[in-house]
Amino acid sequence: MSAPVIAIDAMGGDFGPRSIVQASIACLLATPSLHLTLVGQASLLEELIARHSGVDRSRLLVVNATEIITMDDRPSLALRGKPDSSMRVALRLLADGKAQACVSAGNTGALMALSRFVLKTLPGIDRPAMVAAIPTQRGYCQLLDLGANVDCSAENLYQFAVMGSVAAEALGVARPKVALLNVGTEDIKGNQQVKLAASLLQAAPGLNYVGFVEGDGLYRGEADVVVCDGFVGNILLKSSEGLATMIGERIETLFRRNVLSRAVGALAMPLLKRLKADLAPARHNGASFLGLQGIVVKSHGSAGAQGFQSAIQRALIEIQENLPERLHGRLEELL
Repeated sequence: MSAPVIAIDAMGGDFGPRSIVQASIACLLATPSLHLTLVGQASLLEELIARHSGVDRSRLLVVNATEIITMDDRPSLALRGKPDSSMRVALRLLADGKAQACVSAGNTGALMALSRFVLKTLPGIDRPAMVAAIPTQRGYCQLLDLGANVDCSAENLYQFAVMGSVAAEALGVARPKVALLNVGTEDIKGNQQVKLAASLLQAAPGLNYVGFVEGDGLYRGEADVVVCDGFVGNILLKSSEGLATMIGERIETLFRRNVLSRAVGALAMPLLKRLKADLAPARHNGASFLGLQGIVVKSHGSAGAQGFQSAIQRALIEIQENLPERLHGRLEELL
């Protein structure tokens, strides 16, 4: 396999190019075979790179783009009004074969619209879906969709399940258990779309469908892949991130309350730091757009350098596993 190249939309996210350049250089140091192409305002990016010593510029290129898609821009404006945006240029590098993946922390709606327009979807896929890893008691669960598709048909949910199963296999899960997120585990529970999707999945050959799972069952690790529409998935994801942050802060506050609690906290702090690191949203940052003819990873807009580095690492894994080709082959079997 040739050296992997990832195109980076360097102008997106809450922290902007400074954080993205820092994350990119850290990834290059961690992975000697990796090549990155930063897309954005070239003069600014070159200035930020120059602040870091020992950067291997043979593996770090800069491509100029004169426009930026803001978080407030409508997808229609991104498609028609900003042809030289950093996001679009990065995706074009992927479409033209000059990169094997694209990572962006920019406007999610714009990234999805541009990805579908520039890259197109795989045969048999109506809509791409966003998927990310969620920590559970048994490891991780691949949850999709996370917000790309607010309203979904039963057929959409079926396609998401197939794609999620292949993604989990690529990440090392043998015969992943696939479930539909629902308000109960009984067959009579759920809306019409979920019930119809269950019927389709029960008849799918080679798919390890295990039925419905509730929210608490997701965190118990009852399934390796959990499928829902983007409205539910986005709320669940952000609620999980908020809960993890709140619990960590509450524990720290308790251990600072008095002398005795500080003493106990000093003993427990190594374990608590490890737990906090395991559950930190930054460590699991990076949602993949499954169903495209190319690898696109969306970093959380509020992610700092560590979080953006995780998104780049997810893209690298998908390149190494040749995920689009694996998806294409599996979809031919199941759709």
